[in-house]
Amino acid sequence: MHIKRLYLFLIKSYLGTFIATFFICLFIVLMQFLWKYVDDMVGKGLELSVLAQFFYYAALSLIPMALPLSILLSSLMTFGNFGERLELLAMKAAGISLFRIMRPFVVFIICVSIGAFFFSNNAMPVIQAKMYTLLRSIKDKQPDAEIPTGSFYNGVPGYSIYVSSKDEDRKLLKDVMIYDFSNGFENAVVMAADSARLMVSADKMNLVLDLFSGESFENLKNQREARNSVPYRRESFSFKEVLIEFDSNFKMQDAAIASNKYMSKNVQQLTAAVDSFNAVVDSLDKSNAAEYKGRIFNRTSYNFKPVSQDSLSDYKKYDVDSLWNSLSNDKKVSALNSVIIDLNNSKNSMLIQQDIKVSTSKLMRRHDIERHRKFTLSFACLVFFFIGAPLGAIIRKGGLGMPVVISVLLFVIYYVIDNMGYKMAREGVWHVWNGIWLSTLVLFPFGVILTYEAATDRIVSFSDAKVVKWMKKLFSKSKYEEDSRTLEQIIEDSKAKGKMMSDD
Repeated sequence: MHIKRLYLFLIKSYLGTFIATFFICLFIVLMQFLWKYVDDMVGKGLELSVLAQFFYYAALSLIPMALPLSILLSSLMTFGNFGERLELLAMKAAGISLFRIMRPFVVFIICVSIGAFFFSNNAMPVIQAKMYTLLRSIKDKQPDAEIPTGSFYNGVPGYSIYVSSKDEDRKLLKDVMIYDFSNGFENAVVMAADSARLMVSADKMNLVLDLFSGESFENLKNQREARNSVPYRRESFSFKEVLIEFDSNFKMQDAAIASNKYMSKNVQQLTAAVDSFNAVVDSLDKSNAAEYKGRIFNRTSYNFKPVSQDSLSDYKKYDVDSLWNSLSNDKKVSALNSVIIDLNNSKNSMLIQQDIKVSTSKLMRRHDIERHRKFTLSFACLVFFFIGAPLGAIIRKGGLGMPVVISVLLFVIYYVIDNMGYKMAREGVWHVWNGIWLSTLVLFPFGVILTYEAATDRIVSFSDAKVVKWMKKLFSKSKYEEDSRTLEQIIEDSKAKGKMMSDD
């Protein structure tokens, strides 16, 4: 009964910290993610509903990155608090070992790891597909016509617009120059005006540009209205209205564009895709080998008629050199051209098949990487717990100071190794399982060592006084060594001078 109460106390102490650190870590990685796509969203006039969907799907898609970090930080903080408040020492004094104290946490983390796998396998494909579709829709949306000053603006398709300055009070654009290439560069229309006013139509399908006091120049060289037509037309106007086709509405693309992507598949679908790609690669290898062998060793590829076994003895009677010398120069040139054309065709065919093999292998690796990531998330949660919990018990420091520094440092190491392994696996330098499992396998021994050290009551004190004392010793030693080297240099110089004086 007492043990159950103790376990309940431990879980309650951990849950609050875990939930808080999870949302903090999720917010941090979400901000980093938004910096990556901020250029695709700025200046496009996206509605709040679209931005809300983007933040929602982005937050859900970043859970696999935030979950291991939150487990590491919460475990480190919880056990650090237990050690700092001497609660861990009291439990050990009552005869409860560290492994028994960690038992409810291990059960909880195992449940979290299992839930993380099902989330990654069942929910993440749907989330990633919706996120991919939304990002494609945002990127394809036409930007709002927020024309800058002092430079040409090419955000409107088929037009290049230059504005010298703006009158914000009257909503006017000053010294406007417009190049209209909507009918091609040969039929360009150039318009210049003292001022202009830009508006969006009610249906957001067009831009209405009102020009004041200007001129327009239009190329007419492709128009054949009359024999005496001039090559261009010049028009002066006091007011002119230009309607520009510009769809500024947001349109969500069809979700089917992401249905065949690797991020929208579960483990079963990824396994089937990897097997299919592997079969294609094997068939391409066999086809390339057969074609290469046939092209090199089969004489029928050079337009010779196939020879039967009965007439093989007669065929061997022919001397290739004598046959070649008996040909006329025109026939020799024709034969060589035929061989060159055949070899070029063979080369091009093999290069095309090689490109197909490279692209297929890349797709196969991307699917295999995604399949392994479904499992590495769960294993990373366990590894980070067995790093954070014993490390917190060792250093006995809670709060957001030392635990945050250590957690960020360990997670940066994990992230760098994981990125390196991912790139090596993606490019085919390493096997996929080697690259994807590298980060967790590197940190796994670290977790085992820390757990052993914590179980044997290893204690590391991070007392500020000791750190200051150690730093003083370090600097004083360095200062002493520097002074010693300076003194030795002075002595050597004095000896050298004395020797020179004695020689004189």
